[in-house]
Formats: sequence, C-alpha cells, structure tokens
Amino acid sequence: MPPPDEDDWSDSDEELGSEVETSVLLGISDGLITSVNELADAAVSRIGGHPAFLPTNEPPISSSQCKICSFPMELLVQLWCPFENSPMDRALYVWGCANPGCQRKDGSVRAWRGLRFNEKYAAKLQAKLARKQEQEETKRLGELAKVASKTNPFSVTSTETTSPFALGAQIFGDLASGANLSNETVQKELSEDEESDNESATSEQTLLTAMTNATLSESPWAAASAYLPPLYLSTASEYLPPKPKAKVPFGAQVSELAVEEGGKDISWAFEPYENSLEVDQVFERFIKRVGYEGEQCIRYELNGTPLPFSSDKIFESLFPTPSSDPLPVTKPDFKVVFPQRRTYSPSSSVLSPCPSCKGNRVFECQLMPNLINILRGVESNSKKLSDEERRAAVQKTLKGGSEKGMEWGTCMIFSCENDCRIDAVGKEEKDVWREELVLVQWDV
Repeated sequence: MPPPDEDDWSDSDEELGSEVETSVLLGISDGLITSVNELADAAVSRIGGHPAFLPTNEPPISSSQCKICSFPMELLVQLWCPFENSPMDRALYVWGCANPGCQRKDGSVRAWRGLRFNEKYAAKLQAKLARKQEQEETKRLGELAKVASKTNPFSVTSTETTSPFALGAQIFGDLASGANLSNETVQKELSEDEESDNESATSEQTLLTAMTNATLSESPWAAASAYLPPLYLSTASEYLPPKPKAKVPFGAQVSELAVEEGGKDISWAFEPYENSLEVDQVFERFIKRVGYEGEQCIRYELNGTPLPFSSDKIFESLFPTPSSDPLPVTKPDFKVVFPQRRTYSPSSSVLSPCPSCKGNRVFECQLMPNLINILRGVESNSKKLSDEERRAAVQKTLKGGSEKGMEWGTCMIFSCENDCRIDAVGKEEKDVWREELVLVQWDV
C-alpha cells in the first residue's frame, strides 16, 4: 500500500492542529485595583475609575465633557500603549456618556492620547542606536578588509618570517584584531545593558514615587463621576480555531495563510465581506468572531484592521464597494456576475488626518460590547457572574438588550500614525495631550 500523500489535506477534527494566534491583543477584565500606588500609576491599564495622567500639567476637565450634553463623562478605559522604540511614555483615555439623550450622536464617546518624554529611556535608545551604528561600521570595515586582501595580496609589508603561510597569517591577523574589537564591544554592551537595567529600575521607582505623591484630591477630576471601583485590564492574545482543511488534488498548488513576522496569522484581516440583501453578514461575522472569547472588552491592533459591528454608513466608508465592470445590456454579452466583496480601506475619507501633523490616522483599538456589561456590573456592585451568565449577558448586549444607557456596538479609535508631539509652531513638546478620532457603530 503506497504511503499517504503529504499534500493531501484532511478536514477531520482529530487532525486539526492547535488554535491559530492572530495579531490582535484582547483586553480582559482582571479583578479590582485596590493599591493606591497602582491607581496613581499611568502604566496600569484599567476599566473605569479615575484617570492617572501622563502629562505633567493636568489636562482640563473639559476633555471628558460630552459634546451633546456638556456634562463630564465617565472614564471607560485607560490603556498603557507606548510605541516601540519611542522615547515617549504613552496612554490612551476613552470617556463615554451614558445619558440616553446623547446616544447615537457624535461626541458622546471621546478618546485622548497622553504623552510624556522619558529622558532616561530616550538616552538608552540613543546609546542602543550608537552601538548598532558602531557594529555596522565594524562589519563594513571587516568586509572592506576582506575585499582588499583578495584584490591586493602583495600589500603585506613584512616578510621576515619564512613560514609558507606568512601571507595568510598577516591577513587573518587583521581579522583577529577585528574579532578582539568585537569581543570588547560585546562586553561593553553587556555592561551598558546591565547599567541601563539598573537605571530603568531606579527610574521606575522614582516614577512610582512621583505618581504616588500626585493625587487628584484637589483636582476637579476627583469630583467627576466614575465607575468605581476600577478594574485591571489585562491583555491576552487572540486565538481562533484553524480553518477546515479540504481535500486537494495531487499536484495542485495551495496558497499559504498570510503570516506576519513572528508567525501570527493575519489572513482574517484580508477576508472580504460579501453584499447581501437578506442577512447582515457583517453583524453575524462580528458575533461569531467575538464568540471565541466572549470576555473581551478591548481589541488592540495598532495599524491593523477593525472588526465592524454592522453594515451601516461607517462600514460602507471603511469597507467600500470595489469598482466593477458595467453590466452588459445585450443578450449575447450575458455573463455571470459574482457578489461584490469588500476589504478594509485605510485611506477611507471618513478617517480625517491628524490636525497637528497632517499625517494619516490608523486603527489602534476598539471597545467591545462586553465592556458595557462590565461597567454595569461595577456600577451596581453585582455578584460575580458565572460563565453561562456572562455569555448570556454578552449575547443580550450584542442583540441590543443592554440595560446600560450606552447603546453602542463598538467604538473604534484611530490615532496619529506618527504619534506626533509638535505644537502649533512646529516645535516638539515633552508633554502632549491630543484628541483622537472615534468612530462609533451603534447597536442594531
């Protein structure tokens, strides 16, 4: 009996591998925050409570005011989300209005980006860059030495030794010196990294002390309405079940799933949406995707693809109908027309550019329906729900049956891709407080 064909895929559940990790991070509620130090620490992501600000100068209370009723809104979430290799500490703050009269109106959910220049981390980044440049220069000189040795083998000035390997000894002697230099550089890097780690620990302790001393007791923020007590917001990777594998004829080519650097599956982001007059496939797909992890309150994927809630005007703008050839009008030219399929367009006109640097805004995160359930539970101080009760509550919210005043299905936050910090005259600021774009899809 011939061995089984390795290219022959099976849709058997027993042969399916482990779940596939996507590029999305999920924010999940993770218990009460009771530590005074952590309440004052901007690096602690949270649900509800009062904000812990990054800018040295406290932002005005008007930042949280609803644009409809003008009353201060409650903090929904605060996210610690610094950009990679950036000298800026960074956090996102999202407020939402629960006033029934403000629902389904722009301005009832607002998001702000807070930045603060971290001098010690900036110095560490600069030293890291300098070491990288030094390594590249050493590598370049070594390659030049190799080329020179091959093109001019008679450039050796000393021939005192009678060894037949004298020429080679001279050439590799230069490389050995380079190797010693490389070892010295490595030792220097290790000592600098150790010193940087010690400085980082000292910096974190200093920052914690400063935040502990900075309270909101004499601030208008202390009197603002809030969902208390606040909850930790922890992160977890999103995992999806692998797609069923179909039988493929021998010799047929199979395209691989789209995988980003790091081995995470991003193929879901390229899955198109089909037009349908019968069923809101967007909503059905949203429920199916959220159902894999019903406790998710936040979806975070910087410069990624949002998960639309329903086929409304926002969906139409973010996932525009692709252009197609005009339909034939004569019978001989009759042809089959397949349903139009939509994909996410980061250049959508609804995504207004950053008003400060005029750069593009990119998707960063979105609030999920379960957040309303969590906030309602915090406000009423209800007992901990069982898994079945929680799933039922999520399904109720998805179907538009939430008891809370907020009626959104999802709130998408789009932020400046440059994470800019320039002022009106083009000068870089060390403390930044900027409002970002929020697109809200309301429940159906």
